[in-house]
Amino acid sequence: MKQHRYRVTVEHLADQHGAPMQRDPLQFEVGNHDDIFSIVERMQQRAEFDPQTMTAFAVGLKLLSEVMLEHRGNPLFEELAPHFTQFMKELKKGGR
Repeated sequence: MKQHRYRVTVEHLADQHGAPMQRDPLQFEVGNHDDIFSIVERMQQRAEFDPQTMTAFAVGLKLLSEVMLEHRGNPLFEELAPHFTQFMKELKKGGR
């Protein structure tokens, strides 16, 4: 399957008490069949969350969905898959 390629970087800025953290960032490359930037732009037009939260939601969802797609036969996803499919259908048609 042809894929867009992305580099994801996560930096730990502060702990749960607000104290700064000194850790090396997590960085990895990943493929996705969708253009994540276009999806984020479309999702930010929705009113459910603020733009930063919607970006996190869209990126996280696309990363999870691609892993599930690539490993659809993995028993880990067996119970989640039908619910996830229904969730994605609702999301794509605009939610409830």
